[in-house]
Amino acid sequence: MQQLDNSSQDRYRAVMETDYTPPQDPLVVLYEDSDVLVVDKPAGLLSVPGRGEHLADCLISRVQVAFPTALVVHRLDRDTSGVILFALSPHAQRALSMQFEQRQTKKTYVARVLGAVAEPEGTIDLPLIVDWPNRPKQMVCHETGKAAVTEWKRLKQTSEESRLRLFPQTGRSHQLRVHCLAMGHPILGDPFYAEGAAADYPRMMLHSEELRINHPEHGRGLKFRAKAPF
Repeated sequence: MQQLDNSSQDRYRAVMETDYTPPQDPLVVLYEDSDVLVVDKPAGLLSVPGRGEHLADCLISRVQVAFPTALVVHRLDRDTSGVILFALSPHAQRALSMQFEQRQTKKTYVARVLGAVAEPEGTIDLPLIVDWPNRPKQMVCHETGKAAVTEWKRLKQTSEESRLRLFPQTGRSHQLRVHCLAMGHPILGDPFYAEGAAADYPRMMLHSEELRINHPEHGRGLKFRAKAPF
């Protein structure tokens, strides 16, 4: 496993240890009933608390101020924005978590990536595993990696960047970020996987645009959307 160079190591440590200034955006509720809560997460905010007091401010703690019974079902990376789901009872949490585990949910993301993507659509099937010397970074590993599949469609492009719609079929950590990197088109603004000018953006250009689930109580299909802010 290749270690990060010195400049990347410095940037990596800053991202992980000191560079956490979460936005103070008001909570945006997309949907609410007695079992399910859906909000639009801002980029730069942890979904759950990290290690240490300086990483205590997170989406679930803010949500529980207004919805004290809220429970975590899934997560978005700190620098990813968009649709995220919480359960409002233990029963709903169990049912919704099972849908994620059994891949019954449907997730759609939008990303801006470096360079002109040549093909109009495709599938990335590359197994992933944690890159231990640089964790929590992930990497492709055909020997010991876990299956990871992402379908994608190109929405538009210029000579400098492309806009993609991403459909993860599995839910591995950093899956979309590493798969885009493996295509040769890292997500713009990604603090871990983009380099040089591609990293010099005010935020990571990855947004959870849509989530489809079955309601944990009556089983009816629900769809939640939040327009990408970029």
